[in-house]
Amino acid sequence: MKSINLSVLLAAACFPAFAALDINRASQAELETLRGLGPQLSTRILTAREARPFSDWDDLRRRVTGLGPAQSARLSREGLTVAGAAFAATDSMLTPRKAPRTSSTEGR
Repeated sequence: MKSINLSVLLAAACFPAFAALDINRASQAELETLRGLGPQLSTRILTAREARPFSDWDDLRRRVTGLGPAQSARLSREGLTVAGAAFAATDSMLTPRKAPRTSSTEGR
């Protein structure tokens, strides 16, 4: 009987890593179980969520600083959802932006 209980506890401990976690319902502790989401970012998320729930990933990214497309994609792969939806990035979102070129003759 003890081995069965231990198996159930181990299975339950592993389950959250594979289950979807909606950002509009998750606690700070639940958010911090996701790799790449620490105390500072989870606090910014919860603070922004107090005003109103996030409607989608774009809304989340606009309202929470430090959350770009690449990190959104990683968190979505970890199981995070916004209003039940996974992050769907376009290729242009994930391509790093190049700094604008400046001419050496500019400003002369």
